[in-house]
Amino acid sequence: MRYGIPYNYPQQLTLFPMRLGLWELGGKSRRSAGFFVSGRRTVPLRTRIYIDGFNLYYGCLRQTPYKWLDLIKLFEQHILPTALHRPDTDANASSMVLDECAIRYFTAPILGSAAKGADSVASQSQYHAALLSSKRISLTKGYYSLTKSSQYLVDADNPDKHPNLCGKTQVWKLEEKQSDVNLALALYDDALHCPDLDQLVLVTNDTDIAPALELIKKKRPELVIGLVIPTRLDIRKEDDAGYVSDKERQANADLRKLANWTRTYIRAEELAASQLPRVVTGGRKAAIKPLSWYPRPDLLEAAMIAAKPVRPRPNQFFSWAELPRPYLGNRCPIDLLKNEVGAAEVMAYIETYIREQLPAGADLD
Repeated sequence: MRYGIPYNYPQQLTLFPMRLGLWELGGKSRRSAGFFVSGRRTVPLRTRIYIDGFNLYYGCLRQTPYKWLDLIKLFEQHILPTALHRPDTDANASSMVLDECAIRYFTAPILGSAAKGADSVASQSQYHAALLSSKRISLTKGYYSLTKSSQYLVDADNPDKHPNLCGKTQVWKLEEKQSDVNLALALYDDALHCPDLDQLVLVTNDTDIAPALELIKKKRPELVIGLVIPTRLDIRKEDDAGYVSDKERQANADLRKLANWTRTYIRAEELAASQLPRVVTGGRKAAIKPLSWYPRPDLLEAAMIAAKPVRPRPNQFFSWAELPRPYLGNRCPIDLLKNEVGAAEVMAYIETYIREQLPAGADLD
């Protein structure tokens, strides 16, 4: 149970308040407690999710340890159960259930020549493989364009100086291509040709999708449109009156007015609770979480190196590190390796064991 809402969507519910943060219903914003009314709920809305991978990454996942994200779990157990939508003012809140084809994910492969990390391309490839191991997720790829472009320079002495009065320089211009078009086409096509769908949920803040939503509203006005703005709540600010603001990631007005309900954030704890297992099977080849996607790759790699005399292979190390250990206060070594203090405990145990307690042929336990 999360935020007071059972995951299995029972028909009988009791009236109680929930602090949901800033929700926008029918294009109008209000901050209040939400209520689910006692009584029988309507038939669950059969729902499909459309995710702009670029927006989700830069809004919620970049520079976090949450990149190995289980999208099904995030929406099925956290986002949809808290989505407050009523068909009309007096109606009970709608329950929602994911369609068999639950999530359509739109992205583009990273270009190695423009990647910031040495393992960025390989890491993204592993994640895409992990997503495709689920039959409930489809992945549509665009591409990145990298070209040289002549751009105006901002005058350091007069930053407000008009661009046409400033000099120019050549820069590399990296652009994601086709992803937003692919998403818009998929939305429109599914809206028209999937009559069993009751709701489409869009995860983006890109205004380019608005024309597709306008057409969908005209063709299928009964179809519910949900909007999730991919912004982490922990990086947004709350003023003295309790209103949440974020100058960088405000909900796009054009999208918001076309949505039946809007959620303007994703909580960090929801992301943390929606992580895939380290090894994801089900595809042609197992997908493995990249070491660089852990909270502190440096501490993790140091522990793996220290444990090599007894746990030489990564899978051997993780089979030990992912289970609670009584000599570490029933904590998992992998959790302790998230910070310096915990890592010191793990390293001290490994080094002491190898130096003093390891008999010939024994194993780290």
